[in-house]
Amino acid sequence: MPSVSLTIWTGKRCRVLDEIECAHHSIGGSGRGRRFATLQVNYAYAMLLSWQFQAFCRDLYTECAGQMVASMGNANLRRYLHASLVRDRKLDRGNPNPGNIGSDFSRFGLVLWDDLSKCHPRTSSRKRHLEDLNEWRNAIAHDDFSQTTVGGALHLQRVTTWRNACEKLAISIDETMFDHLRQLNGVDPW
Repeated sequence: MPSVSLTIWTGKRCRVLDEIECAHHSIGGSGRGRRFATLQVNYAYAMLLSWQFQAFCRDLYTECAGQMVASMGNANLRRYLHASLVRDRKLDRGNPNPGNIGSDFSRFGLVLWDDLSKCHPRTSSRKRHLEDLNEWRNAIAHDDFSQTTVGGALHLQRVTTWRNACEKLAISIDETMFDHLRQLNGVDPW
């Protein structure tokens, strides 16, 4: 059973991404060829993907924090521990890059990327795609392509590759956190 966060990701968040992909197709068609008008749509798609994935990661983290403290009997202690877990999250102010995601989820007592790699053999590739997405996201957001390794025009195929990686990572992170929280608390967290 997926978390509420994953359900929102696969529902509402993916529908938003589908809308911009449909906009891309309506502007430039779905076939190959030079479509200069779609570059800005591709930039918007990359930014939106980064935003939606960051929101998923924050939502899941908050849900995990709630589940981690749910079994505590003292309500004041529950509120204090929950507030401590969500305070100063890197995902509240930084990009959804592997470092920020790993740092935040490490508060639950796991090394997220190591655990993901053990269970999901394609994690390394997906992590590289996430790093690439973040590099492009920063270049687009700051209109500075000079300090990055991004090159050439951004094409829809690259953004859809990133999206696929984010979709698979969302499922993997959800499963890993389910197993980890179940091991810690002795009950299924969702």
